Amino acid sequence: MVHIIGHRGGRNLWPENSLSGFRNLAQMPVDGVEFDIHLTKSGEILVIHDPMLERTTDAHGPVADLAPGKHREIRLRNSDAEAIPTLEEVLAVFKDTPLELHIELKNHADGTPYEGLAAKAFAAVERLGLVERSILTSFHPDVLANIRNAATGVRTLSSFDAKSADRLGLASGLNLMKQYSDIIAVEKSLLQAKWDEITRLVPVDRLGAWVPNETRDLEYWLAKPIRQITTDRPDLALQARR
Repeated sequence: MVHIIGHRGGRNLWPENSLSGFRNLAQMPVDGVEFDIHLTKSGEILVIHDPMLERTTDAHGPVADLAPGKHREIRLRNSDAEAIPTLEEVLAVFKDTPLELHIELKNHADGTPYEGLAAKAFAAVERLGLVERSILTSFHPDVLANIRNAATGVRTLSSFDAKSADRLGLASGLNLMKQYSDIIAVEKSLLQAKWDEITRLVPVDRLGAWVPNETRDLEYWLAKPIRQITTDRPDLALQARR
């Protein structure tokens, strides 16, 4: 059975990367949740997708520059006055569920990795006994290498899209990612267009597709012999899988 992973907590249903969205998703019979983390200069790990605050909050500037506790004063857009959650708060939502936790390590706005983020994220999941259910993810081979060095025993996932293929080459990029990743999640249009080539390089039980959101698209990918789909509409994905 193809696993269904709620992308950013199911961002087409609820505010992305919000505690309310995570709590709602935790009540659904999905297989996992995907969310994103950034590291502030004061050492807080915050769950938010962009390195800048503007798109998803009522604040401005880099996430990394937030002072300690400042995230609690910032409100998520399209939410009922919710603040940016911390990694610990999100892990607490899923601690007593069976869901896989797909935790994407993001970079600074200039593309450079956060120093020490992999070790800090691993320490957080280890502290709550969630290592076996956690999968640390990234688009970047150097970040994935850092995860492998700092987080022994945790699974890894590499995200791969057309920009990745342009930057690294399709075959060479996938072969590189295989060195650092247990799972490779490929953007759906690239995976569909290059299915034969990609599946010659990556076993299908290590492949995922992102982000199908419409019923016909969901049905198409759920019928493929892949490990998982990551979707903004976990409700429609569950209907399609049934």
